[in-house]
Amino acid sequence: MKGYIKIRKKAFEILNSKLSKKLYYHGAHHTYDVLHVINQFIKNEKIDPYTAKLLRIGTLYHDIGFTISNIEHEKLGCEIVEKYMLEYGFSNRDIKVVKGLIMATRIPQTPKNYLEKIICDADLDYLGRDDFYPISDWLFKELQSFSQITDVTEWNKIQIKFLEAHQYHTDFSKKNRQPKKENRIEELKQLVKIAS
Repeated sequence: MKGYIKIRKKAFEILNSKLSKKLYYHGAHHTYDVLHVINQFIKNEKIDPYTAKLLRIGTLYHDIGFTISNIEHEKLGCEIVEKYMLEYGFSNRDIKVVKGLIMATRIPQTPKNYLEKIICDADLDYLGRDDFYPISDWLFKELQSFSQITDVTEWNKIQIKFLEAHQYHTDFSKKNRQPKKENRIEELKQLVKIAS
């Protein structure tokens, strides 16, 4: 796939230099975390090299719109990735696949095919992992920095609602992430109960 190295390098360049310092959750580290999970999916699911590259491009650009705004960042990410994919000689079909991957991660998630299900689950992999609390603290801090929330108990109530509404899409995540996610819901409910 011609142009893959260039578009990957461009994503790293943008993510490492143009994201606001207020993005405690949606910083470059989040994209790298999702990419790490995506690489595990690629290996486990034996995804062919061509498709794997498209999946990685979608991952690298799924939150890149935050370099412009935290509102409608997925649409902005699609515009950014399309610009570079055209510049680096990708086909319209490839661009359509990658834009579909980015838009699928929009909350509430709406994956339309298996690749989109993978990126959705990778994006919210942390919901069912042991590092849930430090990562959710980053998100709280980020929302605070944009004056979107201030109260910890309110935040925990929002998290409960979000976790209960959220669904994993792949067999791997249903088996390996869902059980811990359910534990988190119960723990957060206890925290809210104690605080009230």
